[in-house]
Amino acid sequence: MHIEYTFKLEHNLELHYDIEVDRKEDPDLDLTFEPEWTQLGHCRCTNCPLDAKQNSHCPVALDLRQVVDDFKDLPSMKKASVTVVSAEREYVKMVGLEEGLRALMGLIMASSNCPILTKLKPMARHHLPFTTMDEFILRSVSIYLTQQYFIHREGGVPDWDLKGLVENNKELQLVNQAFWQRIHSACGEDSNLKALLSFFTLSSSVSYSLETQLQKLRREFV
Repeated sequence: MHIEYTFKLEHNLELHYDIEVDRKEDPDLDLTFEPEWTQLGHCRCTNCPLDAKQNSHCPVALDLRQVVDDFKDLPSMKKASVTVVSAEREYVKMVGLEEGLRALMGLIMASSNCPILTKLKPMARHHLPFTTMDEFILRSVSIYLTQQYFIHREGGVPDWDLKGLVENNKELQLVNQAFWQRIHSACGEDSNLKALLSFFTLSSSVSYSLETQLQKLRREFV
């Protein structure tokens, strides 16, 4: 499953990314010249479960490295026409780089081989770019409850109270905080940082105010 992102900026600058959602790690990838900020020990997530002896570099940092390099000197106030193409549909929107990068970086992180972020893989497979806060909450809860339905059907104990969803997003917050530090060390301007910060804000809304966010949506279901 491929999802393509194309950024068209001023002066005919065009940046294209083809994201394989179910990609696997390449064991033969030469990591000799990868930047220091991609190394596993650099601003490592406090909840990282990877074995440093077997993983010299962070898989998410390696996935994001090209995007960070491309945008590190561009301010978030710049505008771009962003086109997102999947097998089912196409989106086109004129946005600030912060919003466009949030969508792209969110997809890359959610489809990475990080043991923590892999919980977001269903979100990546049903990717919705330029999502609002309400859409993010609704999609997160819907996908989580669908997972619980299948657990119930298979004889397991489902979590209808969404406690696991809140805990998952607390874990994601720790990852986002560490990545903010990682990317801070690589960026000249603020585009990448603001994109990650806005992605962090979405996750925190599930961790700390899920019930409040759901109550805002309740009027749409009564």
